Amino acid sequence: MKIRFFLNDSSIFKKIMAAFLAALLPLMMVTWLINEKGSNNIRRGISESILNMTSFYLDSLDNEADRISRYLPNYVMDKDLMELAATGTEISYYDRSRKILDIQRRLDLMKNSSPFIQEARAYVPLLERTILSSKYETSINEPEFIAMQQSAKTYDGPLVYWNDRIFITMQYPATSVRNPTYVVAVELSKTKIKEILTQINGAQGAQSVLINLDRGWEAQSDKDPLLLKRMKAFAIDKRNANSEEGYETLKFDGKRYLTVYKYSKLWNSYSITCVPEANVLGPLQMYRMLFWVACILAVCIVLFFSYFLLRLIYRPLMKLVHSFRRMRQNILEPITIDRGADEFGYLYQAFNDTVISLRTLIEENYEQQIRNQRSELKRLQSQINPHFLYNCFFVLCRLIKSENQKEKAYQFCLYIGQYFQFITRNDEDDIPLELEVNHSRTYVDMQRICYGDRIEVLFEGEVQNLTVPRLILQPIIENAYEHAFGNMVQTGELWVHSKLHDDVFSIYVEDNGRSITDEEIEQLQTRLRRSSKRMEETTGIMNVHRRIQLRYGEEYGITVSRSELGGLQVTINLSAS
Repeated sequence: MKIRFFLNDSSIFKKIMAAFLAALLPLMMVTWLINEKGSNNIRRGISESILNMTSFYLDSLDNEADRISRYLPNYVMDKDLMELAATGTEISYYDRSRKILDIQRRLDLMKNSSPFIQEARAYVPLLERTILSSKYETSINEPEFIAMQQSAKTYDGPLVYWNDRIFITMQYPATSVRNPTYVVAVELSKTKIKEILTQINGAQGAQSVLINLDRGWEAQSDKDPLLLKRMKAFAIDKRNANSEEGYETLKFDGKRYLTVYKYSKLWNSYSITCVPEANVLGPLQMYRMLFWVACILAVCIVLFFSYFLLRLIYRPLMKLVHSFRRMRQNILEPITIDRGADEFGYLYQAFNDTVISLRTLIEENYEQQIRNQRSELKRLQSQINPHFLYNCFFVLCRLIKSENQKEKAYQFCLYIGQYFQFITRNDEDDIPLELEVNHSRTYVDMQRICYGDRIEVLFEGEVQNLTVPRLILQPIIENAYEHAFGNMVQTGELWVHSKLHDDVFSIYVEDNGRSITDEEIEQLQTRLRRSSKRMEETTGIMNVHRRIQLRYGEEYGITVSRSELGGLQVTINLSAS
């Protein structure tokens, strides 16, 4: 609904821009989605590849440690070692030396059986010697010997972590209740483990670490203590979450790392590899940068397109629209033609030609209308002028014939003179309202001579400083005398008052006549509403109403209603501005 409202009521400029953006934005969105989808696919593919590689090398370590653990009992049950550990110095020096050399050869054979074995040794407490694969004169390291014993282990598993070193040990006898007669230990090569971790890194600038959280031991491929600390915290989180393998993005020091982890039960350790995402997604980062460059370029294109659309289409079009709006307000002004021979130049010229034609037609029609209005005013006014003259002569004749009415006849003659002087002294169509009211008072004085005290007349209200058409109030008062008071037996009342509200000045003429009905008032009001559509061949109310509308417009004129006095109320509405 909102989109339909926008398309229906918006300007052409907004609609064109909306259509342009509707075509551009989905294209940019699809490009962004392709970039993000490719980035996620590459990130997932590399992470799975590193995880597979980690699993492979970690399984290799597990298998090698398991093979050494299973092969170690063969060396523990060596007869020479058992005899030497049992007899100690009781045998001859020659026999003891020969047995030690035999044991050394077998230990060397064990050492060379795996690249992960750094040294193979046997601890013989009775001889106070540690037999090594490559060294004859040795002594026993008591703390080291204690650490290699079964009773010293507080955890399950074949591996012993001591002084940042890793051992696989087995003692004889295997029970932990009594002290061992001897202990055979294989020290694993930490350097070889680091090489394995380096192989996991590959050439992507990654860092791998093997962390044993319980013993505080780790082997790492690179030295970055801050990143190592973060990787330890990451391993703790995964152990608490009981997660044994997976990959996710790790944020550290303002950088993003693809982090792959796998847990080894044999080593009781996590193997964690962190690859800088920038190294992995370098080409995609370039594409992403190109995407944002394309976005900036698209914004520049939109601004460039908007500027030329605004300059070449919108502004000329709005100039033409404003000119049409001024034309609707009867402001006929030509447009300044600042265009070449394009479509808007043609429209401007056509508009100016139309303005010139309209001006000519309006001037001709206006002058004709003025002439018609003046003719109409003169015709309507001419209907009023002779109307009262006939009655005046009849009344004057009656007064002259009466011997005791000479003074009234004289006064009546003065009133007649004032009356017709007002009508015939000039040809002005509009006069001050004050003169119109004084003329109406003269008319009332004349009627007072005719009717005597039988009709009471009251003028109230302030007379505004207005210019009004001639003879708009006196004919209404005359209409009241003829139709309301003509056949009345009781005393007649005539109330003339005025009121100003907003820009309309209203004059009210009310009587207490009883002869007019509500139906007749409604019919008279209907005739007043329709008077502009047909000519009324009459004087009085219709005459005045028509002339006021010709002077002020259709919204002014006369309205009729029931008076508070009981008769007819005639309201004359004039423009006060």
